[in-house]
Amino acid sequence: EKIRIEIISLGLTESRIASDETIQQLFVECRLYNFLAEETPLSLPKPTSGQRIHYNYSNVIHVDKANNGARRDYLKSMLLKPDLHTDSLRFTVVSDPPEDEQDLECEDIGFAYVSLREIFQKQRDIIEQDIDVFDSQDDSAVIGKLKVTVEALHALRSVYEECKDD
Repeated sequence: EKIRIEIISLGLTESRIASDETIQQLFVECRLYNFLAEETPLSLPKPTSGQRIHYNYSNVIHVDKANNGARRDYLKSMLLKPDLHTDSLRFTVVSDPPEDEQDLECEDIGFAYVSLREIFQKQRDIIEQDIDVFDSQDDSAVIGKLKVTVEALHALRSVYEECKDD
């Protein structure tokens, strides 16, 4: 009764991000609706064009009935009400200011999404798949690829079975 998320690697395209000298270190945050935000423990040096940085970070979101009712209810409502705009895990690529410039803020530079509803509809998890990272200032511009694994199908099926019983 869990959703496993793995943030594997990040590569950038030629974009304003690649050429921005102030962006040097990057980390990735993953958020499920407004419940939970997890971030990679390390920020890594921004990759050069054609290179990838590897986080190999894995996290588990528990959605068991006993301890995580609110998350379960959220998953139920997401499966039952397709008009919600909240059916995705959101990955945020964040610029971490360099050690010597701690007065600078962390800045969200890009977003990537994995739809949990789509995983359920297609009946398959996302395994080591590249997803587009969209520019935070221009959501039509792709600034890179984030390789992720999202294993949620088992938990979603379990929640769905429960919906049918209610």
